[in-house]
Amino acid sequence: MEEFVGKHWHRFISHRARSGYPQAGVALDEIRKPVATLFRAFGGEGGLKIEAAQADEHGARRSWLQRLAGTRISTALAWQDDETLRLPPRIDCFPEPDLNHQLYHWLAALAAVTGEAENDWLRDNQRATQRVLRRFPGLRPLYRRLVEAHLHERPDPDGLPADEAARERAVRQALREPGSVDELPPADRPPQPVPLWLHPNPPRLAAEPPQPASDAEPGEGQSREADQPHVYRAERTEMPEGRDGLLTVRWENIFSWGEYVKVDRPTDEDDDPGAADIARDMQQLHVARDGKTSVSRIRLDLDLPAAEYDDHPLGGTVTLPEWDWKRERLVPDQCRLQPMLPRDSRPRPLPEALQPQARRLRHQFAELAQTRIWQRAQPDGSELDLQAWLDFRSARRNGEAVAEKGLYRALRVNQRDLATLLLADLSLSTDAAINDQQRIIDVITNSLLLFGEALQACRDRFALYGFSSRRREEIRFYPLKTFDEAYGDPVRGRIQAIRPGYYTRMGAAIRHASALLARQASSQRLLLILTDGKPNDLDHYEGRHGIEDTRMAVREARDLGLTPFCITIDREGDAYLPWLFGSTGYTVIQRPDHLPQKLLTLYSQLTR
Repeated sequence: MEEFVGKHWHRFISHRARSGYPQAGVALDEIRKPVATLFRAFGGEGGLKIEAAQADEHGARRSWLQRLAGTRISTALAWQDDETLRLPPRIDCFPEPDLNHQLYHWLAALAAVTGEAENDWLRDNQRATQRVLRRFPGLRPLYRRLVEAHLHERPDPDGLPADEAARERAVRQALREPGSVDELPPADRPPQPVPLWLHPNPPRLAAEPPQPASDAEPGEGQSREADQPHVYRAERTEMPEGRDGLLTVRWENIFSWGEYVKVDRPTDEDDDPGAADIARDMQQLHVARDGKTSVSRIRLDLDLPAAEYDDHPLGGTVTLPEWDWKRERLVPDQCRLQPMLPRDSRPRPLPEALQPQARRLRHQFAELAQTRIWQRAQPDGSELDLQAWLDFRSARRNGEAVAEKGLYRALRVNQRDLATLLLADLSLSTDAAINDQQRIIDVITNSLLLFGEALQACRDRFALYGFSSRRREEIRFYPLKTFDEAYGDPVRGRIQAIRPGYYTRMGAAIRHASALLARQASSQRLLLILTDGKPNDLDHYEGRHGIEDTRMAVREARDLGLTPFCITIDREGDAYLPWLFGSTGYTVIQRPDHLPQKLLTLYSQLTR
């Protein structure tokens, strides 16, 4: 009975104390792509990811009902750093869904024009608001609607203590007339959060002090909650003394998971299955280092195999630059690329399972080898161009002085002057299964084989390469077929011998592939990049650094006269590929098992 009453009481009081308008709420996941497009259109940095912000304690006054229910303690506000633009995961501030939707647009514009900050919440947001309204006057009516609707939801200053009332009036004045308030009056409590402004004190992870080297590779172990979108405040704390894992109970901690208890808990204990849920409810995490690493428990073995089991180096390395986006310059000789061949790459025929499909493709693509077309309006030819002749006679009959030229058509053989390089991502993530029969690497293998069969039939010049990386000093580059090599069983054997490698240092691979393709004398040179995810590596290549380096490598390829195009099976590719390849320079394959057919369809469209 006690549990039954408690459950219903909690539901009742939480509903009565609830603020906002859940029925009119708009979720970030519903409009992430349009918001990202608007953010970049307003001038925001294209390399920033759009992610959900974590709710943070605001410390402002709450009503007695909210205090009784334990609600309205925290709120999610927008903020950004060098890597990410964080927006509230859901906005339900207003009773009209359109206003909640438009608040996302306003926050994207505000974040896009934010300049150098003084770390003053009031002045920085007023200046940012002024910039938006000055650069984009069309947003003034939207801003006025949002302000009036928000002021209606804010507390009445007449019902607040004198110091808090003065602060509330200052905030209201700053919202109505940005730039008119220089500072907030002093008060014991912070003002109520302003969802139209950026976060007054964005969460930052504690700085990592220098640590002694560990035997484990940084980044080798991946947390099971690696995809958790939350961002926390962090406080570095000393590890507890002792080595026996003494169990300690402090009754006051029952009421707060957020309080740190310096208890020695051995790292070899079993994981708490509810730890992730508890962490999501915490506002601050305490981080300590004990000289050990959880990698020993959750480990991806990326150590290099012994030489007799490893792929075969071809000799000679290539040094390549890498783009430093913070300094805005290419760092020379930053990467070392090693050409290699897969082990066990003996000559093999095409697998029997692919032979029926390969026969159909060879028949289809053979028609592209030398297409016979009629060229109209020629000065001479084998037949009269009836349309050109009718146009000429009509003009003469109307009294126009038209020269008698281009009245014939001729049958010509259209020869394709084309070179294509297909660069395949062979990183560790391609070992993931897509169904009970196939992994991603199997689909990539079939795609490369059928691509080779089709292009051999149409006699287009092509090359096939693969790559993976393990830090900048070891980028493996696999020449499965060069431009000067005939497609046959040796090439088929190399393709069937490929297997998942390490990481995806895409910028260096694109630079080297671009240099190889640029040497071809063809008038049309197509660089196809086949991948299953974002650029990443162990040594700080994850996130913004890898994105910006890859984007610069793609720009360098275009400067060489190449046409780069990305084909990915990453369903989140729409979030970052427009920044890398442009809105028309990529495609996302929703079903990986359709990759072989889609690849050849795209090739036909790109080379038509």
